Amino acid sequence: MNDSTQLEMMKNAAINFYQMAYMGQPEEAVALYVGDEYLQHNPDVADGKQGFIDYFDRMASEYPEKNITFERVVAEGNLVALHTHQTWLDQEEYVTMDFFRFNTSGKIIEHWDSIQRIPDQSKNGRLMY
Repeated sequence: MNDSTQLEMMKNAAINFYQMAYMGQPEEAVALYVGDEYLQHNPDVADGKQGFIDYFDRMASEYPEKNITFERVVAEGNLVALHTHQTWLDQEEYVTMDFFRFNTSGKIIEHWDSIQRIPDQSKNGRLMY
């Protein structure tokens, strides 16, 4: 398999993993896309697979109307970055960056993220995504 094929597979895996978890199926997402370990860097989510599942189960319960769109996906080496637009409770909108590290078997084993609420006004007039 060449490098560009591997990068495309990782991009698709990251999107499918995150979308599946976000839309209320975190246990299935972990079973399909996560390796033996899962290192978490978000301080609001417990480390490991179960911490991820618990967080997204809670989010599905508390915010069933949430929505996500994937604006950009970038892959390099064993990392994939997702740039997303999320809409939550009362139409609050957020721009996020999620980074996933993959092992040599093509499974996700580590996650970092950053989230920012989209303000009502922009001095430069541009969108954040």
